[in-house]
Amino acid sequence: MPRFSLTTGLLLWSGSVLAQTVPTTPAAPVRPARVAVAPVTGRVTDAATGEALPGATIVFPDLKQATATDAEGNFRFANLPKGRFLMQVRFVGYTTLVRTVDTGSGTALEASLTPTETEIGQVVVTGVSASTEMRRSPIPTSVVDQTRLRQTAATNAVDALAHTPGLNQITTGAAISKPVIRGLGANRVITLNNGSKQEGQQWGDEHGIEIDEYSIDRAEVIKGPGSLLYGSDGLAGVINFLAPDPVEDGRVLGSVTANYQTNNYQQGYSLWNAGNLNGFNWQVRGSGKVAADYRNQYDGRVYNSGFRELNGSGYVGLNKSWGFSHLTFSSFNQILGLIEGERDSTSGRFTRVNGLGETQIVTGNGFSGYGLDVPRQQINHLRIGTDNNFILGQHRLTLNVGWQQNLRREFGNPEDYYEKSLFFQLRTVDYALRWFLPEMKGWNSTIGTSGMWQENQNKGVEFLIPAYRLWDGGLFAVTRKSFGKLDLSGGLRYDLRHITADALYLNDEEQPVPAGLGEEKFGGFRSNFRNVSGSVGGAYSLSEKWLIKANAARGFRAPNIAELGSNGKHEGTVRYEIGEPGLKAETSFQLDGGVSFTSDHISLSADVFRNRINNYIFPQALATPGGQDSVSAEGDRVFRYGQGDARLAGGEVSLDIHPHPLDWLHFENSFSMVRAVQLNQPDGQRNLPFIPADRLQSELRVNFRKVGTSRLRNLYARGAVEHNFYQGRVFSAFDTETPTSGYTLVNAGLGTDVVSAKDRTLFSIYLAANNLFDVAYQNHLSRLKYTAVNEVTGRAGVFNMGRTVSVKLIVPLSFR
Repeated sequence: MPRFSLTTGLLLWSGSVLAQTVPTTPAAPVRPARVAVAPVTGRVTDAATGEALPGATIVFPDLKQATATDAEGNFRFANLPKGRFLMQVRFVGYTTLVRTVDTGSGTALEASLTPTETEIGQVVVTGVSASTEMRRSPIPTSVVDQTRLRQTAATNAVDALAHTPGLNQITTGAAISKPVIRGLGANRVITLNNGSKQEGQQWGDEHGIEIDEYSIDRAEVIKGPGSLLYGSDGLAGVINFLAPDPVEDGRVLGSVTANYQTNNYQQGYSLWNAGNLNGFNWQVRGSGKVAADYRNQYDGRVYNSGFRELNGSGYVGLNKSWGFSHLTFSSFNQILGLIEGERDSTSGRFTRVNGLGETQIVTGNGFSGYGLDVPRQQINHLRIGTDNNFILGQHRLTLNVGWQQNLRREFGNPEDYYEKSLFFQLRTVDYALRWFLPEMKGWNSTIGTSGMWQENQNKGVEFLIPAYRLWDGGLFAVTRKSFGKLDLSGGLRYDLRHITADALYLNDEEQPVPAGLGEEKFGGFRSNFRNVSGSVGGAYSLSEKWLIKANAARGFRAPNIAELGSNGKHEGTVRYEIGEPGLKAETSFQLDGGVSFTSDHISLSADVFRNRINNYIFPQALATPGGQDSVSAEGDRVFRYGQGDARLAGGEVSLDIHPHPLDWLHFENSFSMVRAVQLNQPDGQRNLPFIPADRLQSELRVNFRKVGTSRLRNLYARGAVEHNFYQGRVFSAFDTETPTSGYTLVNAGLGTDVVSAKDRTLFSIYLAANNLFDVAYQNHLSRLKYTAVNEVTGRAGVFNMGRTVSVKLIVPLSFR
């Protein structure tokens, strides 16, 4: 009882409410005590030969400390706290070792790794209270590591993850991609930047996420309700983009990255520097990217599809025996063209509107260089925060606080290149406090609070959503315990959210005026939402090779500002939308089940899910008293947001064949599918809109750690086939969706590290070819599919990118 009272007092003192942590698998038992006086040392060896493994990486994820073994396989940590923490040992070509260790035992740690190419022993930090071995978490989780990211050719951060089973993306050209997890996207997916919730204008389809592709060391994808951890919006899942591990003590590292892609002449450059000097550590990265119009076989060059980026991120702080404290920052800045797809009816060429308001055909000169036309969009996202982890005797306390500003400007007036048609200024203060309690009879428990305060203002000449203020927060408690081969975890969370929207009145010139002097554009309103979320699940090891998982979770999502209060033409959906302030929060109940098998020859996994969503929010067409479609003054059909019930089901199957002893050979396959319907709806409105097509992927890859006595290391070659099936389960009412033909893409890649005579990596080079046979296709989730019809060819919309070849060069730098 005294512990509970003290906990409650701390939570109330910390702020108010909540939005974070874990339904599943807290991880390593956390039993920190006093500062470790003696260094923590150990050795990493090959389990078969007993030989030392120099250059192996040892990481304590919860402490953000890492080091590497020396020439004799030895490692040493000078400032680790004393307690029980999860340790991960990695080495290329070996199974990753995950173990909970006591850093205060005074005993040297021994780690023996087994040669293999299978992806087991990965650690996740998303969706759990403390770092956990992925295979022991009952929630379906995928990790895309640095190796895979480097071997992939992409134009943005989400596209780099798009081949993950169960993950797709809604796209608007090369620069704009928003994640879709198992058929749900927008505000139903939470995006994290190094564990902190990223807040932009998530309700809109016409802009991507504000993450620098080059800053990602790995990404963790949680497929399932994440409301227990992060509050509202995690109904579909969570994607956490993570930066590189900290540098070992006494080292200063760096790298230079350059990338060129042929299709849209994309150039990308990135500089990274990191160091750790007696516990004072830092990381800083600066990146730039520029791309011209992309091309495909049917459209040629797609006018105004280029973009530019200039980004920066990093942290500075201390890692000591009491924990760590870091000051973090990230700045994402992008400007991009918005593709309208209008064509000349005679020639079929793209058209544009010049500064005099005249429509003209875009000639060859219109596609040269990296310039952008109107309409275009500018996104600036700045985040400054603090990330803290304190060891307090038997307890551990983490505190994250951040301030972020998202500026989104849309320029849509050809006669005034710099006029801001839409201008949203969103400012957010977010916080998350977690208290890791001492282990009690094998139970590892965490309690905490998280939440945010938010304000959004309209600063443009057009108004789509009202200005508003929001605050939310919640309290949560999660726990975990292992019973032999069974790992159980669960938790509860209670959330509150309050939104206040401002009224707006406009005169005949569409300018804001006081109430009573103009026509009402937005009616002011206040909405309150509260909900309870919960999760319980387990992972059971039938044997060393077989594992089964099951999880049940209840999540929720409060309506976003567009659903509650919009009144205007939404360019992202090409319709006039009206919000409904009386909407209820969506609630979901999802069941997940999975089985996996891992051996020297085969890795097999299958995950299935069923998700029932009550009060599912969707737009409904308004009709006139005579039964015709209601239209706005500009002729656009009018939709109003309503609610119903929905059901989604599906899953993913993955098979990796790596015949032993041919560990260098991999044949990886995956299949993913989703079925999604609205209940009690007529034909044409029964299928949920924008559900990805079934997808089958196969990749044949060879990896060689060494090639004879040459100076090539980690040489690989791969060939991949991706088939997207015909998608005919569409929301056909009101011309919302049309079926999409199936298509097959072939991709390939080749790369290696080039080392010196002393085995030091001089540089790494990666070659990748996407859409090798230049197939003209439209992905079902491409918004460009619904742009204007080319009357010359009869083809509707704009097609996706054609063949592109990517060359990526990474030069590492190292200083003592």
